[in-house]
Amino acid sequence: YVMPEMAAQMFMFVVFLLMGEWFSMLVNLPLVAWNINKVVNSRQFYDATEVFRTLSKHKQENFFKVAFYLLCFFYYLYSMIMTLVNESTDDIRTGSAY
Repeated sequence: YVMPEMAAQMFMFVVFLLMGEWFSMLVNLPLVAWNINKVVNSRQFYDATEVFRTLSKHKQENFFKVAFYLLCFFYYLYSMIMTLVNESTDDIRTGSAY
């Protein structure tokens, strides 16, 4: 499932670009560049006959991706909570509760 992961990452990058989330876009830029490099060099597919020879490389790459996605998840969660808190504080100040 390498291509759906790449497509989802590229979709998120484009959404961040269109919404003006420059910091989030720049954070995702290295992974997008890595995925584009894999497609350009035709390394986006796993060869079943070669997978055990390159297992340590694939494992290390996947650990980096999991760490990256975990950090991004907590950053996005923090951003969402801060946005919700700021909106509710603005509603209280202006008197529009609904």
